[in-house]
Amino acid sequence: MLDGATAMASLVIALFFLRFWRNSADRFFLYFALSFLVQAGHRVYAALAMSNALYEDNPLHYLIRLLAYALILWAVLEKNLPPRKGRQEPGE
Repeated sequence: MLDGATAMASLVIALFFLRFWRNSADRFFLYFALSFLVQAGHRVYAALAMSNALYEDNPLHYLIRLLAYALILWAVLEKNLPPRKGRQEPGE
């Protein structure tokens, strides 16, 4: 039951970030939305695989989490990198 609630919360957060991305066209919000979508999908997958004996021992769970956290890390790093020549920042 808690996996379902967490999946729903992750999906709602992803929808908020998608709205922020649509309003600002900043890829930072897009990466966060994708990360939370991946996390929501993982929670749904984990809830469906609960009856499977390979629930936590499967490395796929950790790779999915790694992907979600890597998206967040990439968003933060890209936001703090100096702009490349020819790349225009949103709002300019």
